[in-house]
Amino acid sequence: MRVLFATSEAVPLIKTGGLADVSGALPAALLKLGVDVRVLLPGYPQVLQALPPMPIVATFSGLFGFPAARLLEGSLPGGVPLWVLDCPDLYQRGGGPYVDERGQDWSDNPRRFGLLSKIAAVLGSDESPMAWRPDVVHCNDWQTGLIPAFLRYAPGAARSVMSIHNIAFQGVFPAHWTPELGLPWDCYKADGAEYYGNLSFLKAGLYFCDHITTVSPTYAREIQTDALGFGMQGLLQYKSHALTGILNGIDYDEWNPATDHHLSAHYDSQNLAGKAVNKAELQRRMGLDIDPAVPVFGLVSRFTYQKGIEVILEIVPQLLEMPAQLVMLGSGDPGIQSWAQELAYRYPGKIGVQVGFDEGLSHLIEAGSDLFLMPSRFEPCGLNQMYSQCYGTPPVVHATGGLVDSVVDCTEATLADGTATGFVIHGLSGATLSATVQRAVEAYRDPAVWSALQLNGMTRDFSWGQSAAVYRDIYQRVLDR
Repeated sequence: MRVLFATSEAVPLIKTGGLADVSGALPAALLKLGVDVRVLLPGYPQVLQALPPMPIVATFSGLFGFPAARLLEGSLPGGVPLWVLDCPDLYQRGGGPYVDERGQDWSDNPRRFGLLSKIAAVLGSDESPMAWRPDVVHCNDWQTGLIPAFLRYAPGAARSVMSIHNIAFQGVFPAHWTPELGLPWDCYKADGAEYYGNLSFLKAGLYFCDHITTVSPTYAREIQTDALGFGMQGLLQYKSHALTGILNGIDYDEWNPATDHHLSAHYDSQNLAGKAVNKAELQRRMGLDIDPAVPVFGLVSRFTYQKGIEVILEIVPQLLEMPAQLVMLGSGDPGIQSWAQELAYRYPGKIGVQVGFDEGLSHLIEAGSDLFLMPSRFEPCGLNQMYSQCYGTPPVVHATGGLVDSVVDCTEATLADGTATGFVIHGLSGATLSATVQRAVEAYRDPAVWSALQLNGMTRDFSWGQSAAVYRDIYQRVLDR
């Protein structure tokens, strides 16, 4: 089985969010299962600088509406074959994959990701210049959403699977882009890529693909509702027979407290002594009072409404009275950033805030915190709640998406049957979060309960192997139709 995995980002080359983690780990897990998989990624400066010189294996010119491009061949760490789409006119620029240095979307994003989609479709059809041809093209989020549409009109087209990592981002652009990207007007209709008078990359992918996946079973149900479907719920209900929720895995080579090179001391489920060392280091680094007895709540997140950050900030006085400390790492909404920094100034030694992103610090927060806060209003999958369990740091999560699929609430029953791994909030508000945090602190003060929680979480298996096997079965399913 040959699979082309098309994505706009992949660790360790380029990352803005969880899509990159999936794109780095899932193809590697598929390769181990015997799937002949190749990753297709745009040639951003960060990608080309991180890789050694790569040979040119194909050139593309004269494609309707697109500048000339080249296909370079290399590999990702772990040996996954990689094709880099090199088009300096579209990708060789500052800023990030989607935005410029000022944080504004690139005005030509439709063309930038239209090209990525077009090339993937060419490679998955009789038009391909390559000897290697995929049976299935696996598309990821709106940036690759036009692939199934292009394949619909291509000779000898491969099957397609469309993965939704966050349905809130849909790639919606003015309708005039439809012919400018070489798509026939025939696909621009309600039963197609048209979305309230615009062209939606994501809707095109969902409508024209052979199967849809998303990143947790609960999220697959949530996106079929008015509350969390973001306008796509009707289409997803219509295609519910071809919609599967598959929980993401985590990369244990990168996230393992026994080997993590970012930590001051290593530890595992059999010996947690190193966790106390990391806690003291975290308190020191973030300017907190170094106190082994007070529980530290950690957070690594985008500072946005989706993540429920302002609800955490609302209950800071109650949190500190318990007593507890709070560590926050992230960036996003300027108002939330300022609010968090103001609280850190008001409560020195109790709250530590760092705006921005620091990979090493994110690992230290997972290891040095006693509990991890993740009260997202919606969360397609989430990874930090899995990292936290792996690091013996029980998470406090809202009952949504992948959070409720991966965290078992601590109750008398779940403690008795050995499944409890964290604390689940039902109905997010200041009152419910405060009550759940209080419940978590009470558990922290009971050594037997706390040890059981940590052990349960650290011995769970969140590896990619099981999830990759489900993806492989879906590929086979669409080929057998």
